[in-house]
Amino acid sequence: MTASSAMPWKRANLHEVGYWRAASPGDGQCCRQISPMGRPSSCARQDTPTERVTTSCVLYSRQTRSKVMAAPRAVWKGFLKVGSVSCGVKIVGATSEASKIHFKILNREDGLPVKSAYVDEETGDVVESEDQVKGYEVDKDHFIKVEPDEIKKLKLTSAHTLEVDSFVAIEDIDTRYLEKPYYLIPADGASLEAFCVLRDAMANKRVAARSCVVLYQRGREVLIQPFQKGMLLTELRAHNEMTSEKTVFDGLKNHKYDEDLLEIAALLIDKKVTTFDPSKFEDTYEDALIAMIDAKRKGKAPPKPVPAPKENVVDLASVLRKSLAKEGIKGGAKAKTRKSA
Repeated sequence: MTASSAMPWKRANLHEVGYWRAASPGDGQCCRQISPMGRPSSCARQDTPTERVTTSCVLYSRQTRSKVMAAPRAVWKGFLKVGSVSCGVKIVGATSEASKIHFKILNREDGLPVKSAYVDEETGDVVESEDQVKGYEVDKDHFIKVEPDEIKKLKLTSAHTLEVDSFVAIEDIDTRYLEKPYYLIPADGASLEAFCVLRDAMANKRVAARSCVVLYQRGREVLIQPFQKGMLLTELRAHNEMTSEKTVFDGLKNHKYDEDLLEIAALLIDKKVTTFDPSKFEDTYEDALIAMIDAKRKGKAPPKPVPAPKENVVDLASVLRKSLAKEGIKGGAKAKTRKSA
């Protein structure tokens, strides 16, 4: 039975072209490009509800038997251990790029998709996956082969246990080192009590736990902190990955300015203070891509580019006062006009 005959399809909005893509995370490989108003003839996973999307806009969706979406699959299962206390836990991804635009590479001549392949640098022959092996270059053109089984035999504790080494105050965390978030949840009902005790104790002390874990065959330093009913596990960047701020800021000099300008700037800031609401974030680059693709689809001219910003401000006091007036703010100190480069 084909995907199109398995269940009825319904129109979600007015767009007419796009891609069918699996709605659940990780199933994007069963995408099929289709003609306007068409339907995919098959899908790699017949049990996966799919959506027709163009960029971030849903075009068509297949009706599902249940409105309850399955929970994301755990990327790691093991134990959280603090001293003698341990409990089973799961790590679940907290981010998704399903709504992002993903381009396929096409052959310019015939418009058909192309695929990447590993080729032998000397012969140019394609090397099939079963003939590929990892290698570490110890000298130029001299490699040590490392087999998958050899990596598995390392059996690091962090491959199955999140052992807490220490706790740090949340306010002391340097946010530059925070890289990728995951959710941490109990693995089963038997683990719930110990999990909740550890979570609430950390919340009361306002601390985060430092540990390490093997994810995707790589060891990663992580921070674990309470988050609502569960915990948040965040990958950390290594210290040697960070550029020292001294190499960037040491050349900067303090600039003298009229203190009244500070008061005007503070008024402008106060007018724009709001709550942190990620649901209102906008990806202007993604929006521009959508507009360009939609224009090309309709045979129209692409949208006009956004004008480049003007040169450096030459009269900061005047610009700040204009900003206050635009925001409907009255008053403000009468700062002297001063030109800046």
